[in-house]
Amino acid sequence: MDMSPHTFQPLVSNPRLRLTIFLFLMTAMFMATLDNQIVSTALPTIVGEFGAFERFGWVGSAYLLATSAVMPVYGKLGDLFGRKYVMITAVTIFTIGSLLCGLAWSMDSLIAARVFQGLGGGGIMVSIFSVNADLFEPRERARYQSYSSLVIMASGTVGPTIGGTLSDLFGWRSIFLVNLPIGLLVLAGLVFLLPNRRPARQPKIDYMGAVLLALASTAVVLLTDGLSLFGSLFSWQSFLVLAIGVLAVLGWIAVERRAPEPIIPLRLFKDSTFSLFLVVSLMTGGVAIGMVNYFALFLQTTTGLSPTEAGLFFIPVTGGIVIGSLSAGRLISITGRYKPFVVAGLVMNVVTLLIFSQLHAGTSLVVVGLVMLLQGLSVGLGQQGPVIGVQNAVPRADVGSATGAVTLTRMGGAAIAISIYGAVITAFMHGVSVSGVENVATLTPDQLSKLPDAARLAIADAYANAFEPMFLTAAGLAIVGLIAALMLKPKRLPMATVPKA
Repeated sequence: MDMSPHTFQPLVSNPRLRLTIFLFLMTAMFMATLDNQIVSTALPTIVGEFGAFERFGWVGSAYLLATSAVMPVYGKLGDLFGRKYVMITAVTIFTIGSLLCGLAWSMDSLIAARVFQGLGGGGIMVSIFSVNADLFEPRERARYQSYSSLVIMASGTVGPTIGGTLSDLFGWRSIFLVNLPIGLLVLAGLVFLLPNRRPARQPKIDYMGAVLLALASTAVVLLTDGLSLFGSLFSWQSFLVLAIGVLAVLGWIAVERRAPEPIIPLRLFKDSTFSLFLVVSLMTGGVAIGMVNYFALFLQTTTGLSPTEAGLFFIPVTGGIVIGSLSAGRLISITGRYKPFVVAGLVMNVVTLLIFSQLHAGTSLVVVGLVMLLQGLSVGLGQQGPVIGVQNAVPRADVGSATGAVTLTRMGGAAIAISIYGAVITAFMHGVSVSGVENVATLTPDQLSKLPDAARLAIADAYANAFEPMFLTAAGLAIVGLIAALMLKPKRLPMATVPKA
């Protein structure tokens, strides 16, 4: 086991300033996670206005696709130029993207704006974890990163509720515009307080590697959504995308072997900890982040809850995330072990998703709330392990690249899973017709609640039947992640080599 001490020099030596910077980082995380949560309960209303239910998932997956494509780039840029200006750029892009989302006039323009917003969102998440790696030594970092669960709790608790309430009272556009004042506050804090430690090495940006990696990521997501985009998973367009994706991967490997400063150094894959955590992150992204929008859709279509009421059911999810994450963070800090918590989280995730697959339209809301609490606990227990594990496994010069790779696979897994889930639900809802309803898929929650009881129950049953195979699919992803987690070596984080703040 790795117990050798690591030399560590914090970016900021003043404990009070370090804590202040950390609070601004958490505010940025609040903005990014609030956006993901706040959109979920408003999506059925957005689809009801613009139509195109078959592209429901793309409002989320477009954002995640852009996010995952740029994460390794931001990580490498931080390694080369320092974290400060890279993160300022990311927050600026995200804030402008939020404004564009609020001004969208069609589903196409909204999806395009979400892509632009995601170009900033990816940089925010990678930069936060990378700056934390510069501020705190490994065991202290585990403790501070557990505090991020408090931010997730705040955004997860108020996000869906705010999203539903704003959507009901002021229209769905307001859910994006709420990011503007938060973004400006974060920018002010970063500009004046965050130091910029620029590495001594000469920057050489791997532009070709970045383009090929983004192209490969895009091809994977397009393939998983081939049914709705091209009408068939086996169409000539799908085979063309597959060919482009394979060529992009082969080209990326060839470029990374020769690049002086590769986006993701191939030497990192020689460490099984790094490789296995990429698999874990890919799967947990699909069953944690990728499920958010579908939980909201499940609640509003099978129970008849309004967006505001459905938002309240995210409180037990985020409460569970907080309990699991804080507990895991403290125990990792004390013991230095992270593998047990990753394994436990995935075991609980499998159980939770299997329970979800058995819920029907008449299930008690109390039972639904308890299962969502269990989902939150499972996510919270395992969410810190991948980032902490790879940051401990790689050289300090590659921390940004490794962090970007893990967050890339996590967000990429979410984008892929959203497309898969959407295809499953669309396939099972295809051809569903209810007397007196012209198009079941375009009903908003408000319209659904005003239907006669017989029609509303028929629609609820149809959606419940469609969600069963979707939850089973998610459980399968969690099982793959669990197998990878069980193969991890039982490594330990090194002891602190600098006094704790």
